[in-house]
Amino acid sequence: MSELSNNVRVGLIGAGRMGSFHAESLAWRVPGAVLAAVADPMPGAAPDLAARLGVAKAYGDLQNLLDDPEIDAVVIAAPARTHAEWVIAAAQAGKHVFCEKPMAITLEEADRAIAAAERAGVVLQVGFNRRFVGGFAAAIAAIESGENGVTQLSRSVTRDPQLRDPTPIPPWTIFLETLIHDFDTLLHFNPGSRPVEVYALADALVRPDFKARGLLDTAVVTIRFDNGAIATAEASFQAVYGYDVRGEVFGSKGMLQAGNINLNNCVRYHAGGIAIDTSRQDTDLLREAYAAELAAFARCIRQGERPRATGQDARNALEIALACIESVQQGSPVRLGGR
Repeated sequence: MSELSNNVRVGLIGAGRMGSFHAESLAWRVPGAVLAAVADPMPGAAPDLAARLGVAKAYGDLQNLLDDPEIDAVVIAAPARTHAEWVIAAAQAGKHVFCEKPMAITLEEADRAIAAAERAGVVLQVGFNRRFVGGFAAAIAAIESGENGVTQLSRSVTRDPQLRDPTPIPPWTIFLETLIHDFDTLLHFNPGSRPVEVYALADALVRPDFKARGLLDTAVVTIRFDNGAIATAEASFQAVYGYDVRGEVFGSKGMLQAGNINLNNCVRYHAGGIAIDTSRQDTDLLREAYAAELAAFARCIRQGERPRATGQDARNALEIALACIESVQQGSPVRLGGR
């Protein structure tokens, strides 16, 4: 780590919506880390974000950030289809890596990214933020301790609040970038067991006029594990009532529920009924989790801890996402193993 600071000096790759939010977290909310540079090839994007946050360095060439000897680690928030190449390049440059999900979009890419980080001896953490949401973390801890018994049924839900302009959304995003969170969650709801079969149904129910362009905005996935346990994942790109992330685990000793659409834990009881405030952005509902995962990344670098969400975790979730794509294409269940 750089001798210039006791903090991990982080360079951001990608100054879009999520990159800008991560930049704000690093600048204001993450102990043990400091935002030292921003890089984005879009003209003006990096300098504008850097100026707003008081960051001295801004690069239009992403490789220049990786070549900067004062940068200890990078946060990759570039377009998803470029993640693997930047993980590999950052690792080869000796930088620790935090990569937004998905880490890769093929298993071959995932394997190369994991191998690059291992060869370089750098931390590789993936942005599965639900690991850092209090309710989900408590549920996983209860499962791992045996408190809930053996998992028999589990469920994970992601519903985005509004599908605005679907034009730039790449095909299969609902599996590779949305439900990838749910697959990671369900794998951790079912510890010690392996997914063996996936069946996915998906359609364009929010914007059927975009189906011919490859957009699928609604999906349900069933996963069968080798111990017989059954899991389901559900996603929609438009829940008019707000951003909705929840999970449930039914085990031999009880049931666990995680997630809450209530933005501020206030419930209003009045003559018109009962009301709560909901979020229209993941960065509002999961704000603390986003900061916590970056703080954990810095702690892994400073103290030599193992990341809570590893490159292998990303590969495991990706394997299910790819099986979902195959299942939709074939219209039948897909067996896992040897992929």
